Amino acid sequence: MTPSADDPVRNQLRIWKTLGFGFLEKYEVKAQSASAPAEASTPAPPPAATFDAKPSLALEDRVTALQAIATEVAGCEKCRLCHGRTNTVPGEGDPMAELMFIGEGPGFNEDQQGRPFVGKAGDLLTKIIEAMQFKRSEVFIGNVVKCRPPQNRQPEPDEMETCLPYLHRQIEILQPKAIVLLGRTALMGLMPDLRDKSMTAARGRWLDFHGISVMPTYHPAYLLRNASAKRLVWEDMKQVMAFFGRTPPGKGG
Repeated sequence: MTPSADDPVRNQLRIWKTLGFGFLEKYEVKAQSASAPAEASTPAPPPAATFDAKPSLALEDRVTALQAIATEVAGCEKCRLCHGRTNTVPGEGDPMAELMFIGEGPGFNEDQQGRPFVGKAGDLLTKIIEAMQFKRSEVFIGNVVKCRPPQNRQPEPDEMETCLPYLHRQIEILQPKAIVLLGRTALMGLMPDLRDKSMTAARGRWLDFHGISVMPTYHPAYLLRNASAKRLVWEDMKQVMAFFGRTPPGKGG
């Protein structure tokens, strides 16, 4: 099915519905009014994510669905972050990934390249992934917001609320077995009931997101400033490795 040039968003929604994503109906009203001028008021919170039990999508269908989100993100002007971006950063990785990493938002390097975690923090995340006996190409990496906040500030609550439906839809497509939340902003975004909980209190404890196991830990950028916390993150990642039946280096046969 080829979207028409005059109404790409509505055609993307039709593609998604053809793939069986009935939950997209709740976003159709937003899509129909996407060309209208943005309101100055704070956006209302997005609909609560609903993850209905459904058969896992085939690879081709996942690729199509994820590309549809990336296209929609590229044209998104739903919040103020669109005004300062160079590129949107929808996320990247294996469409069949069983493990997903979620961070806060793009930084300078990510904004320049349109890819998540490609600066110094990204290099450290890649090393962590490899130490966990995964390849970066085997996981999926995304963020709570898809555009860089000015001066790399923390996303505002209304910016997060506006952008989170994209992340929710990615999670529903991927249906990962486990998610690693990198930093407190990611924790607040995906688990709003824990928004008052510190990362120190939350990290290292399994949480549940609609049946998906979730492990919060410190953001790699935090580790660059606080090297002593690397040991704590490694303890958290060893739990994730055990979840997938993988033995940390130096242990086991």
